[in-house]
Amino acid sequence: MAPRWIELVTGPLEEKKQYREARARIKRLPANYRAAAEAVERYLMYAGGIAKGDVVVRMYADLVELFEQSAANETPIRNIVGTDPVEFVEAFIANYSDGSWIGKERRRLTDAIDRAAGDQT
Repeated sequence: MAPRWIELVTGPLEEKKQYREARARIKRLPANYRAAAEAVERYLMYAGGIAKGDVVVRMYADLVELFEQSAANETPIRNIVGTDPVEFVEAFIANYSDGSWIGKERRRLTDAIDRAAGDQT
């Protein structure tokens, strides 16, 4: 009973475990890849606007995998993020819009306008 109650308040414990594992994987990257991944991660936390835990976990797992593969292949960091890291992260975030709070608000606005306009026809 207690784990279910706790999960109602804090979110699924499995998602928290997966998130911590992704963070630990970032810590194991070579120094320059770790620094780049942490910088991207920080930006994601502020600009991502992802409200759904499962989407955050999926996004971080994908981010870690990208940097792990790049480190293994010795891909230069600029080849990963390009000349404009903000543009890279914005494009990365766009792949996870299903979990963003703004996506939810956009749907809410559209539905409200559809309902209001429907009354006029």
